[in-house]
Amino acid sequence: MATDDAQDRLAAVRQDLERATARLRLLSDVSTALSSVLDAEEALGRLARLIVPQLADACVVDLVEGDGVRRRTAVHRDSARELPEQPDSLPWSEEAAAPLARVLRGAGPVTVTDFGAPASAGSLQSAQLELYRVLGAKSVLIVPLQVRREVFGALSLVRTESAEPFGDEEISLAADLGHRAGLAVENARLYAVQLRTAEQLQLSLLPDLSGIEHLELAARYVPAREGAEVGGDWFDAFRLTDGSTVLAIGDVVGHDLSAAVGMGQLRNMLRSLAYDSGDSPAGVMRRLDGVMQGLSTTELVTGVIARIYTPPTGPWFMHWTNAGHPSPVLTGPAGGSRLLEEGLAPVLGVDPAIEREDALTVLEPGSTLLLYTDGLIERPGEDIGRGFTRLRQHVANLAEEPLQTFCDELLARLMDGHFDDIAVLALRVPPVEQGPG
Repeated sequence: MATDDAQDRLAAVRQDLERATARLRLLSDVSTALSSVLDAEEALGRLARLIVPQLADACVVDLVEGDGVRRRTAVHRDSARELPEQPDSLPWSEEAAAPLARVLRGAGPVTVTDFGAPASAGSLQSAQLELYRVLGAKSVLIVPLQVRREVFGALSLVRTESAEPFGDEEISLAADLGHRAGLAVENARLYAVQLRTAEQLQLSLLPDLSGIEHLELAARYVPAREGAEVGGDWFDAFRLTDGSTVLAIGDVVGHDLSAAVGMGQLRNMLRSLAYDSGDSPAGVMRRLDGVMQGLSTTELVTGVIARIYTPPTGPWFMHWTNAGHPSPVLTGPAGGSRLLEEGLAPVLGVDPAIEREDALTVLEPGSTLLLYTDGLIERPGEDIGRGFTRLRQHVANLAEEPLQTFCDELLARLMDGHFDDIAVLALRVPPVEQGPG
């Protein structure tokens, strides 16, 4: 008998250790899943998939949105089970007795076992009861997604007819998971605010091309794909006193708010130096390198500065210089394209004494000049030569399209898989006018 009791106690201790180990592993997995992404939807989806089936048969996440609450995630252990569509945001402040509303007001963990209470159609409680019915719920544990005193939403753990009710240890574990999820939601929201601020700043610093009516220009700016940080891509276009026009494009190294700020500073310095000095593109680039290193905290910058001359008679032509930036592309009116690889020197920020040279080319009537940043051509793990080849092919195929269509189609064809910001600036040279007869 004594031996049997000892074995029973040992088995119970082992079972307790296994449960404790499983809970610690779940907390570790959840922490890793929530900290590895900055998108709230993705983080909460990962959380729900970890909870099911380890802790519950189904998991539901609701988030507060203004005066309402919206179901964001619903996962069931039976992936084939059809769940009700997520309803629109529903008001919750007036539903004093509804368990979900109580949790959102800070009531703490709430366990629901009675699902027979009537609820008015279209209410939050009605939507919850319908979801519980479809899930086959017997017991539901609702815990807040909370950071400090602010509740962002609620995490509902659902057990079905065959499941045991939630114990005290499980309630404590679920509350911990809700706290960690609340931190993830708060971090995602703070990141989204910072990202929107940086993008809005960046967009506000990009130029308005409507003041350069004598040239047919088109420009596009596309932020990095969702979840990535904002970069320092920029472009500019402005007229000089001699009637020529400066086109510029570049990329401030970095992917944060400081890169966007540095982009704005660089653009303003370029405008001042080009307009005041009247220097060639190479001379302006040398001046910009020196001023940037003396007055700015921006470390490394790539860029192209081009000066477009449009005499009333004779061909248009372009001077340009390149500081470590992807080469411009020039395509003729009948197709075909080439990289303008001349005038290339190292990036800005290395040595202001670096020798820089201008290159010169004639812009044929009907041709298209394309300036762009590396997000248009670079792909992780791919040789950059393939990116240039792909770009040249698409540019040549779109040569006869209207300029706005040219830019839109080019982005549509090349944006698949892009990770970085993309800036594009295109110039269309007018075709030769046909005389009468």
